Amino acid sequence: MRRERILFPGAMGERLAALLDLPEEKPIAFVLFAHCFTCSKDLTAVTRISYELTQTRLATFRFDFTGLGHSDGEFANTNFSSNVQDLIAAADYLRTHHQAPQILVGHSLGGTAVLASAKEIPEAKAVATIGAPFEPAELIHLLPGDALEAIDSAGRAEVSIGGRIFHIKKQFLEDINEQNMSQHVAGLGKALLVFHSPNDEIVRPENADKIYQAAQHPKSLVSLDDADHLLTRKEDAE
Repeated sequence: MRRERILFPGAMGERLAALLDLPEEKPIAFVLFAHCFTCSKDLTAVTRISYELTQTRLATFRFDFTGLGHSDGEFANTNFSSNVQDLIAAADYLRTHHQAPQILVGHSLGGTAVLASAKEIPEAKAVATIGAPFEPAELIHLLPGDALEAIDSAGRAEVSIGGRIFHIKKQFLEDINEQNMSQHVAGLGKALLVFHSPNDEIVRPENADKIYQAAQHPKSLVSLDDADHLLTRKEDAE
């Protein structure tokens, strides 16, 4: 496997950091991967998934959304819509410098984002989601009640997620509440593979059922048995 480090312009004009993992032989297709909420392209599970994909001659392009990981920008100024636009910008980069992605993969909120962006990437033939919420607003339960009150009254708040502090503005909550994924999923027009664990405590497993039911065929739903949301066990990611 070969790896290239890349910087490309995101939707908000910031430089986004990416990794392109390439198989030793000529790729049969390119995969665009979207990481989970407040995560990064360097999450262990993402690295393992990318490696497995390259073993089947699928080049994998993974990047940090604006304000996360090694990408520039302020996380507080981003929202679900900007994530979708960052994905489209990443597809544009691949289209210009390599070839457009034929497969879109997203983990958690990244899975919801690839569902929302798929129509804007016409070359994509298939979409796979991993532990994805059907609606972005599903993630509001991750925010403590006092933070929601602070956001409502002051317009922003500091929130601890996964042991790290993030600044979340009211516009973020307004944006995720305005999303309606039913239309995106029903009009996907691409093959869909939904992965979800029945023991997922972050994104409830009924979200997978909603995605599956809303989608047209061809579609498949795969249970990840007793995996956790972040696929921290090596065998689950593989």
